[in-house]
Amino acid sequence: MSVPIPQPPRIPFIGNVHQMDTDVPINGFMLLAKQYGEIFRIDILGRGSVSINTYALQQELSDEKRFRKFLGGAMVEARALGGDGLFTAFDEEPNWGIAHRLLMPAFNAIAIRDMFNDMQDLCDQLLLKWERFGPEHIIEPTEDYTRAALDTLALCTMSLRLNSFYTDDQPKFGTAVSDFIKECFFRANRPSILQAMMTGTNHKFYEDRQYLWSVAENIFKERKANPIAKKDLLNIMLHSEDSKTGQRLSDDAIIKNLLTFLVAGHETSSGMLSFMTYYLLRNPSTWRKLQQEVDEVTGGQRVQVHHLGKFHYLEAVMRESLRLAPTAPARAVTPREDVVLNGKYSVKAGTPCVIQAWLTHRDPAVWGPDANEFRPERMMDGKFEALPPNAWQPFGFGTRACIGRPFAWQEVLLIMSSVAQKFDLSLADPSYLLDLKQELSVKPRGLQIRARLRTSGPHLYASPSSQLLPRAAQSWSNYAKSSNHVEQSNHAGTSLVPMYTLYGSNTGTSEAFAQRIANSAPAYGFAAKLGTLDSATGNLPTDGPIVIVTASYEGLPADNAAQFIDWLTSLESNQLKGVRFAIFGCGHSDWVKTLHKIPLLCDRLLESHGGERLLAPGLGLSGKGNFFEVFDEFESNLWKVLSEKYVVTQSHFASIGFEITPVDTVATRANTLRQPDTALGTVKVNRLLTQPGHAIKRHIEFELPAGMTYRTGDYLSILPQNPPRDVQRVLTRFNVSNEQMVVLSSVGPTSLPTDQPVSLYQILLGYVELSQPATTQDLRIMSDVATTDSTRTALKEMRSSYQAKILAPRLSVLDILEKYPSSDIKLSLGIFLRMLPSMRIRQYSISSSPLWNPQHATLSISVLESPSLADKNKVFLGVGSNYLSKLSAGDRVQMSVRASHGGFHPPEDPSTPIIAFAAGSGLAPIRGFIEERAMQKRSGRDVGKIMLFFGCRDPEGDYIYKEQLDEWVELGVLDVRPAFSRAPEKSSSCKYVQDRLWENRDDVVDLFEDNAQVFICGSSRVAKGVMSKWAEILQSNDPSLSAEEATKRLEETMQGRYATDVFDV
Repeated sequence: MSVPIPQPPRIPFIGNVHQMDTDVPINGFMLLAKQYGEIFRIDILGRGSVSINTYALQQELSDEKRFRKFLGGAMVEARALGGDGLFTAFDEEPNWGIAHRLLMPAFNAIAIRDMFNDMQDLCDQLLLKWERFGPEHIIEPTEDYTRAALDTLALCTMSLRLNSFYTDDQPKFGTAVSDFIKECFFRANRPSILQAMMTGTNHKFYEDRQYLWSVAENIFKERKANPIAKKDLLNIMLHSEDSKTGQRLSDDAIIKNLLTFLVAGHETSSGMLSFMTYYLLRNPSTWRKLQQEVDEVTGGQRVQVHHLGKFHYLEAVMRESLRLAPTAPARAVTPREDVVLNGKYSVKAGTPCVIQAWLTHRDPAVWGPDANEFRPERMMDGKFEALPPNAWQPFGFGTRACIGRPFAWQEVLLIMSSVAQKFDLSLADPSYLLDLKQELSVKPRGLQIRARLRTSGPHLYASPSSQLLPRAAQSWSNYAKSSNHVEQSNHAGTSLVPMYTLYGSNTGTSEAFAQRIANSAPAYGFAAKLGTLDSATGNLPTDGPIVIVTASYEGLPADNAAQFIDWLTSLESNQLKGVRFAIFGCGHSDWVKTLHKIPLLCDRLLESHGGERLLAPGLGLSGKGNFFEVFDEFESNLWKVLSEKYVVTQSHFASIGFEITPVDTVATRANTLRQPDTALGTVKVNRLLTQPGHAIKRHIEFELPAGMTYRTGDYLSILPQNPPRDVQRVLTRFNVSNEQMVVLSSVGPTSLPTDQPVSLYQILLGYVELSQPATTQDLRIMSDVATTDSTRTALKEMRSSYQAKILAPRLSVLDILEKYPSSDIKLSLGIFLRMLPSMRIRQYSISSSPLWNPQHATLSISVLESPSLADKNKVFLGVGSNYLSKLSAGDRVQMSVRASHGGFHPPEDPSTPIIAFAAGSGLAPIRGFIEERAMQKRSGRDVGKIMLFFGCRDPEGDYIYKEQLDEWVELGVLDVRPAFSRAPEKSSSCKYVQDRLWENRDDVVDLFEDNAQVFICGSSRVAKGVMSKWAEILQSNDPSLSAEEATKRLEETMQGRYATDVFDV
C-alpha cells in the first residue's frame, strides 16, 4: 500500500516558494529534510518535484533503466547559453551524443597526464601571487582558486591564456557567468508575467549571455583563422568525426560546448579547492598530516606528475571534502514509468526527483554517527572501495556524469599539494564557520585566509576572539613600527626588549588578559607585540620572552589556538631550544576532568621540547571569586622575573605610551570598530515573560543578518553597550561633556580607535567594561596617584582584603573613584581608560529552531537588575542583559552565531527520546529542541518524546512559555515535570529539578533505557544537583555501590549520551 509523500503547506498559486532560500537553495532543502525526513514533495509556481534525501532512495534512483536525467528549472533557463551542449542538453538531442563520444578520449589518463605542465604553469601563478602579497595579506581563496581553475581550463583545453592573475578585479568572464547563472535560478522561480515586466533584469540577462557567447565565438574564430597543431579539446571538436554517426559538430555546437567547459568546468574545481581549504584549516591535524605526506613524497622537490599518484592522504581529503560539500549539490532524474519508491512512495513518470547529494552524503546509515564530521581516514585503507554501491556521487552518475572528472582530479591534486608544500595557511577569522553561496555550484562565502611561506620566520598577527570585537591590530609588523616609536620615546633613551604576548580565546577573557600584559609592557622596559597562538604556529621567537594566556573549552583549544596546539603536539626533540615562556591558564571549575588542560599541555610541551619556563604557570578559575586576583599575582610575579632575566629600564608612569588629546570637531561620531551593516541583526519582538514582582525574563526575537544561519542549540553572540547611566557617571567624575571628541594615541596594541577624532561617549559606551571589579593592579595604580594618607590607607586595606572588599561587593574602578573627591585620587582619564578591560561579547543560547524560521532566532534572557552589593541605595545593572532588555522593535544589534559544542544539539535521529533539565532562562536551548521536534511531528515524522524537568519559583509568576509548553504537551512531543521552589505543594512537594528527578526516577530510568539522551541547561548548581541525585538513584537500585562508585558508574553510563550548557548566576 502506497504512503503519501509529505509536503509542506502550500500557498495558492505560488506553492512552496516562501519556504525556499532563494540565495542558497540547498539551505532550504536541508531544513525541510530535517523537518520532513527521507522524502518530501514541493511545488514551485505549479511545478512539482520530489526531494530525495537518503542513501537508500539515492541508490534506487541510480538505475538508468528506470530513471533518466531530468533537465528543469534553472538548467532549462541556462539553455539560453549552453543549448544542447554537454551539460544542458536533453538526452534525445543528437549533438549531446556526438560531443560525448568525441570528447571522452580527450579525458583519458594519458591525455590528462600530458596537460600537467600547462596546469603547473597556472598553479605557479597562484603560488607567486600569494607569496608576493605576503603573510599578513588577507586572501580570498575562492576568488584565486576560481582564477586558477578558469585559466587552467582555457589553457589546457583551448590553448588560450586568459591571464586572470594579472588583473586586480575578478575576470569579467567569471563575473558574467556568476550573474547569468544566478539569474537563471531566479527566472526559474518567477511567474512569467512578472518576468516579462522586469525589463532591466531581462536586458542584463541577455547582455551577459551575449558577452559570454562572444568570448567563446571569438576563441572559435581565432582558432579557425590561426590553426595550431596541438591536440586540445577545441581541435578535437573542430576536426574529428563521430565514430558512430560519421558526423562532425556544427560551429554552433562547438561554441556551446566551449561555453560548457568554461562555465561548468572551472566552477566545480574552484569550489572543491575552497571547501578543502576550509575543512583542512578547521581541522589542523589534517592539514599537518597533508603537509607531512607532501614533504615525504616530494622530498622537497617541486611537485611532479609522478608524485600525484602517491598522495594517498590528499586523495582521501579530496574525497571527504566532496562527500561533505559536493560542489554540485543535487542532480535531478525522472522515472521512465510510474514507480513506487522504497516500496511505499508512488511517483508518476516524468516527475522530477531531485537527489540531494549534500544530504545523502551525510546519511548516518552509510557514514555512521559522525557523518557530519570531516574525517579523511574514512576514505583510506580500502574503506572507500568498500562503500555501498553509489554512496559517493559528487560528480553525478551514469552516462550524464561529469566528463571532466579526471581533469579536475589532477588539477586539484597539483594545486593543493603545491600549496601545502609551500605555505602554512591559517584562517583570517579563526572562529569562521562555513557559510554558503550558491550559483551554478556551491562555494564557501566569506572564507578568508593568510598564507605564510613555510621557510620564513615569524609573521604574527592579532585577531579578535570574536568578529564582533574590534581588531587589536592587523599584524605584528604593524606593531614593530609602534615598538620603534617606544624605543625613541623611552625616557632613558634605551631600546625596549622585544616581548611576545600570545592568546587563545573564544569569548575575549584570555585576550583581555594578554592585552593588559601588553599594555603594561612599556612601563617595564619591553616592547610588546600581541598575537593569537595560531599566528605563532611553527615559529616561536627567541629574541624575547613569550607570555601565553589561553583557555580550555571542555578540553579543547580556542578557535584561534587550534593550529598552534596541533603543531606543538607534533614536535620532536629540542626544537624549541632558546624559547623562554610563561603561561597563564583560564579555566572553569565545572569542567573538572579537563580543567586547564590546554594551558598545562602548552607548559609541559614547551619545556619538554627545549623551552625555558620563566615561572610556574598561573591558573585562574573564571567561576571563582579570586579569578582576577590570581591573574594580578601572576602578572606581578611575571614582571619581577622578567626584570631579573633581562636588562631593562623601568618607568612607573602608568600611562606610558597612551595619551588622550581633547579636540574640537564637528565630524560625525562613527563607531569605526563595529562590523558593517551585514553583521547587524534587527529586533522584531521584545516582550516580558514574567509577572510583576518576579525576576525579569524577556523573550527577544531577531531577524538575523543576511546569510547568517544557525543550528538548534547554537549561541548568539551579542556585542553590548554599557548602561548610559554608567557612562554619564564617568563623564561626571572627569568633568567632561558628553559631546567631547578626543584623539587616542597608543604605541602598543590596543582595541581602542586611535589617531582619529572619536566621541569619548561612544568609547565609554561600547569599547570598555565599566562594571568589572577592580583588580589589585588597579588599586596599586590608584594608590600611586592618591594625595592623602587616609585614601592611600583605605586603598591598601582594599588590596589586603581584596576578596571581601572588592570581589564580594563587585566594586569597579568607577565605584572606588566615586567614594572619594577627585582631589584625593588624581587619576587622569587616560590612565582610567588603560585600566579598563575591553568590552566582551555576551553569549546566549538560542531558544528557537531554524525549522520555525531560518532567518529569525530568539533569545530567552534573565535581566540582571538588583541592589548593588557595594551600596544598597544604588542598583547594579548587568551590562548584556540590560542592553538587550532596553531594545525595541526595529533596533539594530551587532551579532554573530557561535556553534555550541558538538554534543549540545538535538539527536540527528528525531525518534531518539530526550531527558532535559532546565531552570529559569536555562530553558532557552531546550525550548529550541522542543520547537524542532514539534515542527517535525507536525510534518508527519515519528519523533521521540522529550521529558522536561523545569524549575522556577512560582507557577503563576515565572513559569515562562507555559502556554506554548502546554501546546507541545498536547501535540505529544513533550512531557513536563515542573518544580516550583516557592510553591512545592504544586509540584509534588518538589522544590528543585533534582527533587523532581528523584520523585519521577522510575520514568527517567525507563526512558533512559529506551536510548534517551540527556541535556542539562542552567546554573552550575543545577547540573551538580541533577548529577548528584542521579548517582543516588543508581545507589538506590544497587545498595552495594558506594557514592564514589555510583558517580563513576554514572559517568560511564552517560558517556556519549549527556551534554550540558551551564553558566553561573
